[in-house]
Amino acid sequence: MATEAPPPPRKGTETDTGPTGPTTEQFVEVQRSEEFGELRRTYRSFAFPLTVAFITWYLLYVLLSNYAGGFMGIRLFGNINMALVLGLGQFATTFLIAWLYSRHAALRLDPKGEAIKARMEGDA
Repeated sequence: MATEAPPPPRKGTETDTGPTGPTTEQFVEVQRSEEFGELRRTYRSFAFPLTVAFITWYLLYVLLSNYAGGFMGIRLFGNINMALVLGLGQFATTFLIAWLYSRHAALRLDPKGEAIKARMEGDA
């Protein structure tokens, strides 16, 4: 169903009263602030170590698959061998890391980001 009403003005676009969003200078100022630096450090201290750990774990799996066929072929029970268990472990690890990041972001990153956003929108 179509309406005759015009769409509301988008945030950050110019209206009759001028710009409504933060300026480029305000973004640069926030980017240089200690508060934003702390947000980046909090993100990096979580993301970088987990990324390195996961890539190492993945490459170990690939190397074992290519060069340790005897080890990967060990039957653990029934038709389930080491390769299958480690391969499924890759999926489990991916979901675990996604869950951990979601929790970390909700507890540590989002509050800091919201504080920066509120300050910028209040200054605009």
